[in-house]
Amino acid sequence: MSKRTHRRAVWWLPAAVLLILFVIWQNNALSVEEYPFVSSHLPQGWNGGRIAVVSDLHGKQFGANNETLLRALSEVQPDIIAITGDLCDSRSGDDFVPDLLSALQSIAPTYYVTGNHEWAAGLMPALREMLDEADVVYLRNTWQTVTRSGDDLILAGVDDPNGYADQPTPQEVADTVPEGAFWLLLAHRNNEYPTYGALGADLIISGHAHGGLVRLPGTDGLFGPGAEWMPRWTNGFYADYPSPMFTSRGLGNSVLIPRIFDRPELAVITLKAE
Repeated sequence: MSKRTHRRAVWWLPAAVLLILFVIWQNNALSVEEYPFVSSHLPQGWNGGRIAVVSDLHGKQFGANNETLLRALSEVQPDIIAITGDLCDSRSGDDFVPDLLSALQSIAPTYYVTGNHEWAAGLMPALREMLDEADVVYLRNTWQTVTRSGDDLILAGVDDPNGYADQPTPQEVADTVPEGAFWLLLAHRNNEYPTYGALGADLIISGHAHGGLVRLPGTDGLFGPGAEWMPRWTNGFYADYPSPMFTSRGLGNSVLIPRIFDRPELAVITLKAE
């Protein structure tokens, strides 16, 4: 080996190690991110209300028994924890779920909607029992009234399209929401925004996109969770349809493409009255 070739090999070795460490950090370093949402329709009692979004965990662990995630959730002092699907999948199984659900419910009232992976893995029958035992509300094409400082909002949720074929349509769910109410819609799939955005919700909260996995400047990420190219509506607020939508980057992953410039996100939405 010539001296020139040897120097090149020596230079690439630390560069490769740094790249590997960067990718590991990008996929495991939890980022807590704050998102204000301002609405003139918001009841005053919900001014300052906080919603922590736990999306697309896919069984990932942040610390032993998710202690890092749970500590972060406790510190942001949410009024509501919204689980927007893909809590577990075929690889992770559901053994960790009961302890996690109980811990979440001890921090704040917790609400859940299904993602595509729970259905695809056949986990929903067992998961429904776990949700009931932990007193976590499964918004199965329905809604609940949530009260803060004497004022109400409606929290609605729709099952993922991977669910039962005879489930109510999103429009049928929306038609049951009391007229004039301020309401939020939990719906897993961000790419169903054209459907959900026409329902009249004050805000849709979604996940599914994993932030586009590789977030380069000027893009909304390069890959969808099905490895589709250049997905849309992958992180943050969007107002392309009558109802605005917020999409969390989520916490875990379900594909071999690693997260790059796309750290796992615990999103916290703070509602503000205009």
